[in-house]
Amino acid sequence: MPYLANIRYADAPSKQYLHDLFNSVQLKDIVKRNKIRDVDLLERIIAYVMANVGNTFSATSLAKFLKSEQRTVAPETILNYIKYCCDAYLFYKVKREDLQGKQILVSNEKYYIADHGIREAVYGGNTRDINLILENIVYLELLRRGYEVTVGRMGDKEIDFVCDKRGEKLYIQVAYLLAAEETVAREFGAYDSIRDNFPKYVVSLDEFDMSRSGIKHRNIRDFLLMEEWN
Repeated sequence: MPYLANIRYADAPSKQYLHDLFNSVQLKDIVKRNKIRDVDLLERIIAYVMANVGNTFSATSLAKFLKSEQRTVAPETILNYIKYCCDAYLFYKVKREDLQGKQILVSNEKYYIADHGIREAVYGGNTRDINLILENIVYLELLRRGYEVTVGRMGDKEIDFVCDKRGEKLYIQVAYLLAAEETVAREFGAYDSIRDNFPKYVVSLDEFDMSRSGIKHRNIRDFLLMEEWN
C-alpha cells in the first residue's frame, strides 16, 4: 500500500494502518455493499481463506470446516461471500488449468491476498507459511506485469503458476529453500512432462544457482528485479 511509505514502514504504525484498512474494506466494500447480515460468518470465511492463501480448497471443504465449528452453511453461500471479497479486491482467485486437456478446472481454486501485510497485521506473522507467502509475492508481481495466471496441473503434478501475456508463456515454481534433494526433485520434476520451449523457472530464497536441464533457478529477489523473464 503506497501510504506505508509516508510512515516510513515503521512497524507499529504500519500494522495499525493495514488493520484499519482491512476493517474499512470489510465494513464498507463487503458488508454494506452486499447487505451482509451474518458478519460473523463472513469473518470466519475471510480468516479461513487468509490462513489458506496459496492452498487449493473447495467451498464444500470449507463448509465441512465451518460445520465442525457448529456453523451450518451452504457451499453456494460461501462462494458468494468469497466473491464479494474478490470484488472488493481483498482476494484474487486463481483458476486451475489442465495442461493436457487444455481446459479450466471448475473446482479447487487458489486465492491470494491483495497485500500480504494485511494478513500479517490482522492475523499475525507465521513463518511456517513462508512458502505460501513467497507464492503470494510472486503472484502479485505477475499481475503487476500484466500476466494472466492459472495454476497448472499435468497428471499428478502441479505447477504453481502458468503465466500468459499475448501468447507468450512462462512457468514458475516457488519454493522456500531447495535444501533437500527430494525438494529439488519435486520442484524441477514438475516440468518433466512439459515439452514446449517457453521459459521455466524455479524461484527460492537460495543464494546459489541450481539451474539444470534448461530450467532456470533464481533467487526470489533477483527474479523480482529482472526486467525480462525470458
